[in-house]
Amino acid sequence: MIEAVVFDLDGLLVDSEQVWDEVRRDLARERGLPWPDEATRAMMGMSSPEWSGYMHDAVGLPEPPEEINREVVERMLDRYHAGPPWIPGAIEAVHRVAVRYPLGLASSSNRELIDAVLDAGDLERLFRANVSSEEVARGKPAPDVYLEAAGRLGVPAERCAAVEDSHNGILAAVAAGMRVIAIPNRRYPPPQEALELANAVLESIGELTPGVVRG
Repeated sequence: MIEAVVFDLDGLLVDSEQVWDEVRRDLARERGLPWPDEATRAMMGMSSPEWSGYMHDAVGLPEPPEEINREVVERMLDRYHAGPPWIPGAIEAVHRVAVRYPLGLASSSNRELIDAVLDAGDLERLFRANVSSEEVARGKPAPDVYLEAAGRLGVPAERCAAVEDSHNGILAAVAAGMRVIAIPNRRYPPPQEALELANAVLESIGELTPGVVRG
């Protein structure tokens, strides 16, 4: 029996994966560095220490990871200044599900970005727990951020449903033992083998209802 729902953020509630990609590519381009073919997908789901380390080690940025992280977050906040790029129907879906279930958030975004998005959508009051992967040991596809969200909600992970859009996010939620509802990211769709791990696959977040959560 499902007792709580844990949402992802980037690519699910806000159409931001390409914004992250643009900001990171800009940093590399400004330093005259080529962008590795695998870099975009490799960093999806990583925590901030992980992706900033990847940009230093694999992409080749000379700055220390802490400085790379700070610069990327500042540029992301600038891009969100006029309002986050909400996915149509996302705010309404959160409200629909919140009527029936306590909500958590398990995001790979930095704390400052999570807070900015929730504040912009007046959603902070609807999430009883929200966790950034920078607050746990490992980012997605490890289950840490989902397990932490369940712990803060006071609900066993196996009694939570996770709503995810990405390959690494689906793997993380599955590893946490949650019921997984996949809403594939249209720009960076997860492979079929990841979708086959989900308990339900929706075309859009507009289809998400308490009935779908229950299964």
